[in-house]
Amino acid sequence: LSPVFVEFFVSAPGKVILHGEHSVVHGKVALAVSLNLRTHLRLQSTSSGDVRINLPNIDTFLSWEITALQPLLAGCGGEWRWIFELDGDLLKRLREFTGISDDSTDTRSMAVLAFLYMYLTVFAKSLASITVSVWSELPTGAGLGSSAAYNVCLSAALLSARGAISSPLTPQQESARWSKEEMELINRWAFMGEKIIHGNPSGVDNAVGTWGGFLRYHAGNITPLSWVPILRILLTNTKVPRSTKVLVSGVKDKINKFPSIMNPILESVSAVSCTCEKTLTEMAVHGPSPEHYNILEELIDINQHHLNVMGVGHSSLDTLCRVTLARGLHSKLTGAGGGGCGITLLRPETDTSVIQSTIDELKACGFDCWETSIGAPGVQQHSSAALSQDILKILNSY
Repeated sequence: LSPVFVEFFVSAPGKVILHGEHSVVHGKVALAVSLNLRTHLRLQSTSSGDVRINLPNIDTFLSWEITALQPLLAGCGGEWRWIFELDGDLLKRLREFTGISDDSTDTRSMAVLAFLYMYLTVFAKSLASITVSVWSELPTGAGLGSSAAYNVCLSAALLSARGAISSPLTPQQESARWSKEEMELINRWAFMGEKIIHGNPSGVDNAVGTWGGFLRYHAGNITPLSWVPILRILLTNTKVPRSTKVLVSGVKDKINKFPSIMNPILESVSAVSCTCEKTLTEMAVHGPSPEHYNILEELIDINQHHLNVMGVGHSSLDTLCRVTLARGLHSKLTGAGGGGCGITLLRPETDTSVIQSTIDELKACGFDCWETSIGAPGVQQHSSAALSQDILKILNSY
């Protein structure tokens, strides 16, 4: 870090799967989209001789002396390295240093481990004295890409502080984004953080957090879509716990048992994704029309039925669909299913009273519900003026 005082405010969005849940692992097309609930990070250089991380969402406040962290880099070459495979030896030393076991899946522990790994590998032997504070509007463990948004924010802030990428914000701007090449670098570092937390992630979540908007995922290839509209939605968290691993395994078992039935279902889900992509492109080019929204609503209904056939539905999601359809709104699950979260499309002309009564009834069912949007920008650097007073107060309180 430069001896001059440095401070960065960064944010990145969460994500939902618009169409294509469970088809991803079978080589079919899926559409992922950024969710305008964001993770916010403040990085501040200090002269305290230590490094600190504050994660109030998960009640974590930790600091380490730089002199205690320095020996962990033994054998790493001492230079900042453009290597994007995890250093297993360093990760092992970090686990021993923090006391985090190999089989730990604790949110707090994984967030700390990812932070220390990225901090050490970005700064190498020129370890900087910094304080990082992170606050997220995203619920953790809900399948909304909260860990990816966190890793994208960490990558962008640490790389900027290290001078590996620029600080794109000018005095005349409140928010700014990096160049394409710099965003690719942010994404690659964030993917390493995701590997630490999840083991073998697809890369979709961190790509959405980096690029924002809509992304097409097919057979391991991730392609950002250009010129796509921002759509209003209700996001509902049923708060029903589920295991992604168990649900994915169940779908695989059903495909193996009934291949002639299930493979056409997967093909149909892929076709839904492609038709949705075409519709979104038309909306961006020609402007949205009522017919476009009709198509999007029909695709939502079709895909939700597909997901029920796959066996990943749940009575809580049925309740979501029933409550919203009674008001002319269309909903589907997002993520692995079996509970978790669902999205409800809102048309431009949807009356405010309809939206509020829907939210009220869903909350009465025991669900959490927010009105937000999808298609939001990816990772950004901000001035303090760009952040809400509530977020700024949290980030500045440490």
